[in-house]
Amino acid sequence: MKRVVITGQGAVSSLGMSADETLAGMREGRNGIGALEFQDAERLSIPIGGQIKGYDPAARFSRQQITLYDKFTQFALIAAEEAIAQSGLEFTDSLAEQAGVVLGTAGGGLQTQDENYRSVYEEGKNRVHPFVVPRLMNNAAASHVSMTHNLQGPSFTVATACASSNHAMGQAFQLIRSGATRVMLTGGSESMLCFGGIKAWEGLRVLSRDGCRPFSANRNGMVQGEGAGVFVFEEYEHAKARGAQILAEVVGFAMTSDASDIVMPNKLGACRAIRGALRDGGLSTAEVGYINAHGTGTTANDRTECAAVRDVFGADADKLMISSTKSMHGHLIGGTGAVEMLACIMAVREGVVAPTINYEQPDPECDLDVVPNAAREADVSVALSNAFAFGGLNAVLAVRRI
Repeated sequence: MKRVVITGQGAVSSLGMSADETLAGMREGRNGIGALEFQDAERLSIPIGGQIKGYDPAARFSRQQITLYDKFTQFALIAAEEAIAQSGLEFTDSLAEQAGVVLGTAGGGLQTQDENYRSVYEEGKNRVHPFVVPRLMNNAAASHVSMTHNLQGPSFTVATACASSNHAMGQAFQLIRSGATRVMLTGGSESMLCFGGIKAWEGLRVLSRDGCRPFSANRNGMVQGEGAGVFVFEEYEHAKARGAQILAEVVGFAMTSDASDIVMPNKLGACRAIRGALRDGGLSTAEVGYINAHGTGTTANDRTECAAVRDVFGADADKLMISSTKSMHGHLIGGTGAVEMLACIMAVREGVVAPTINYEQPDPECDLDVVPNAAREADVSVALSNAFAFGGLNAVLAVRRI
């Protein structure tokens, strides 16, 4: 079994257009959630989101590229470029053949889909652009990252709703650990902040109109965000031989299914995923210092997740820090676990734990240390990233300081 390390990271979020800017926002406890700005936003009942403001595709891509790339693909390409630049890797010859891409997304090219539904159904047009299908397909981002950087190994997309990125990173981890590949670009991307994207979620009645307050007794729902997080996962000996800077080691992964309800979370499934990741990494509960929670800000999720952590960690739960960065950047759905992995790496590498902002009132059923409102310096050697998706699909990753 090969060891797997992270040698590059890139991100785009409402907190910033790079991993460094996003991490700075997390350290500062900055709120990246604000009023939504796009066509017909005034028709929505939900007026807020973690929208990336001031983004100009023309400043990053050519006209021909923009014709091919939905926004979720653009975000993935920006994050991937940053991650690869930090890693210092060049994908030529045999390394290109042993490097691939696994990205997560739930909706794929929803911006393209929304625009073209409007064109056909509202404006009455009978033709759409020839590239609509290549833009909206879920694998578009992974395919364009592969083509842009000459990644010729296993490349595919995982779509498991809110757990997509964690499932994708878990698959990349397993591919390298098994010896099937040496390097994988992995993470996730999502851009659902369009009229149709928000309108669909409004129907579920799980969105907040005024802010994301995970674990706070007065929370009233989740807030959607957009963006991407991409990492370079690399076989340890390969990274060591070339003198690469190592950000963290990926040591454990587990995935489970609740097999119970399409939308309501189940504590038992979450418990099995957390225990499985610890077992896979050979970790004890006492070694874990921080959990980046799924922490959506809904009553059901937050209480179920806290109960699962209590069950798994027992007395060690009182020594844990657990926070939800969704309070700052929103819920990126299929891309959320990737942006949240930044917080796990920051905790083990820099000893800075990102906060849960907007925390106002304690909830007796969420009685863990949720790092309220301000980042904290702490000695963290192991961190977990939780993702619990609609459909009852759970994925938990463990990273360690190296």
